[in-house]
Amino acid sequence: MSKFFFNKLFRYLSIFLLFNLNISPAKSSSALAAWSLNSNGVLELRTKSNSKLKAYFQKGGDYFGDRFWIDFPGELKNPRTIKGNGPIKEIRLGKPIQGKTRLVIEFSANTNLKPLYWRLVGLDENRWKIKLFSLPKNSFQKIGEGLVTKSNFNFKDNKKLVNTRNRNYEFLQLPDIKRNKFSVVLDPGHGGPDPGAIGIGGLRESEVVLDVSKRIKNLLSEKGVNVRMTRTNEVDLDLPPRVSLANRIDADIFVSIHANASRGKRRDINGLETFYYSGWRGRLLAKKIQKQILKVSPGSPDRGVRQGRFFVIKNTDMPAVLVEIGFLTGRLDARRLEKSIHRKRIAYAITKGILEYLSKAG
Repeated sequence: MSKFFFNKLFRYLSIFLLFNLNISPAKSSSALAAWSLNSNGVLELRTKSNSKLKAYFQKGGDYFGDRFWIDFPGELKNPRTIKGNGPIKEIRLGKPIQGKTRLVIEFSANTNLKPLYWRLVGLDENRWKIKLFSLPKNSFQKIGEGLVTKSNFNFKDNKKLVNTRNRNYEFLQLPDIKRNKFSVVLDPGHGGPDPGAIGIGGLRESEVVLDVSKRIKNLLSEKGVNVRMTRTNEVDLDLPPRVSLANRIDADIFVSIHANASRGKRRDINGLETFYYSGWRGRLLAKKIQKQILKVSPGSPDRGVRQGRFFVIKNTDMPAVLVEIGFLTGRLDARRLEKSIHRKRIAYAITKGILEYLSKAG
């Protein structure tokens, strides 16, 4: 058939193309864990194993652009829309029906697409890719959430990792700020005889948040930030001394690290949230941190940036936030927080949020 015929067919009919999935090896994959649309036009996915994916294309109309989407088994708990750039108008993650997750890519008008040649290819039992478009180098900014390639990172060798090509280490790239200018107080919640929340398998909040806080301290120190911690080991520490330390040294910001627990220890409740007491600076700091921790915890619900009246953020003289890095009683969050690799990711995410805030303050 002629090219003219195909153009007319695409323009005036509502066409859905179900792609044949060329999967290798034979095992297929399931619920979406991470995704990345790279500047070369390749969409990469990481999923759980042993389920099938279905991919579709719809030609645009008068009120929307061309759309490509993939349906995954497993229900998304945090629907969201992400602003695009270049040929991408926006990316939406939603729940089309109960028990399903849908990743939708809507293209801008006049994007040159060739969906008849698209193939979603399985690289292994939980990684996928599909070439959607081609553009000159550096004309499109990468969009994504989470780590598409799972690896055992050496976080101490940050610079080497950032310079490694063909790896998804974007979240490791920490902003530079003026050295020896800022002071930060980190407050690992609870401690000693007060373990805080007790999670699945006996996971203790005081131990988890202390580990994460120490990692943040090391990262901030490498960037030239003066960091003080309210506690560095398992000691009993009341709330007023935590606040007094921050006020006494006139810190630029105060960040308290905690982990959540649900009433009745319900395993279906998970999520991340960041609290501030008042003021636009506190809210800005909370928003910067919340944005980053969500990136390294795909699938964990966004419980938002919220105002709270916690003693340690109410009584400090500087912008202060309290970060809840997940539910130790939640099936998803607890499984992650018990692992050193996820604590490292959370530490990097909080560090990045802090540095982004300080770069604006400086």
